[in-house]
Amino acid sequence: MKIATGTVVDGKVVVEGEILPEGSTVTILLREDNEAFELTIEEEEELLASIAEIERGEFISGAQLLERLRRFG
Repeated sequence: MKIATGTVVDGKVVVEGEILPEGSTVTILLREDNEAFELTIEEEEELLASIAEIERGEFISGAQLLERLRRFG
């Protein structure tokens, strides 16, 4: 997983400093104008731990998650 910053130019997101492979799937988080994105130390540690889990392959796909949720539906 990578985190990159970009801007919208002519309706397309232009990522700064990263070359993304053609066809890459990306997730975009939009900030409101002048909105800061701040985490507590605990939240940042939790986020970094979660990223490390994903990098180790410790995750399920979206399809697997939806299937599990249907069982409880």
